[in-house]
Amino acid sequence: MAQVPKHTFSFLRSLKKNNNREWFKAHKPEFKALEADIKMVAEAVTTGLNQADRIEKTKLFRVYRDVRFSKDKTPYKSHFAIAFHREKPHLRGGYYLHISPGDSFVAGGFWNPNKEDLFRIRKELEVDAEEYKRVVETAAFKAVWGSNVGEGVKTAPKGFSKEHPNIDLIRFKQHLFSHSFTDKEVLEVDFPDKVVRTFQAIRPFFDYMSNVLTTDLNGESIL
Repeated sequence: MAQVPKHTFSFLRSLKKNNNREWFKAHKPEFKALEADIKMVAEAVTTGLNQADRIEKTKLFRVYRDVRFSKDKTPYKSHFAIAFHREKPHLRGGYYLHISPGDSFVAGGFWNPNKEDLFRIRKELEVDAEEYKRVVETAAFKAVWGSNVGEGVKTAPKGFSKEHPNIDLIRFKQHLFSHSFTDKEVLEVDFPDKVVRTFQAIRPFFDYMSNVLTTDLNGESIL
């Protein structure tokens, strides 16, 4: 059964404290064994999602940091990160799982939409934001996912009026939602199932956005 090992957080804390190549080399066998267990968790989540979704690719991010353009030159990440990519172009939105001591969470939505998709979303919200609001403001959705935590411009994007009644939504550059888990929850045997159920709760939003991004403003398919 796929389960996050009990020593995951103690190992990650040690890695953060000893973030250097010598320590990592000495503990690499332990890391590889831990990584293999996390891959099994990712596979279990993928299998669960595929019961009612279509995951095109699951990616466990590498432990090595790209330090070329960073002031922080520590070579390793002290967390595990997994992305679950839905089958494009019909299914939009992405799932993300982050495992870190005291900071484990899942996220869902649109982290970095291309300019065409972002413009299409904004135009939809300019014309009619009622369905967007209906989806994200339901009690069931907010109980799991809260509010949009994505970044936005300070006033109004170019070409949009800052006086528009939906400018609070139009200004978003990202449409992201997150849900936190305690360390205790992450280590429980049913954690993969909890992750799947949490992701399933964002599907109404993904269904809405997929419909927007695969049609024009007249509702005609662009695929």
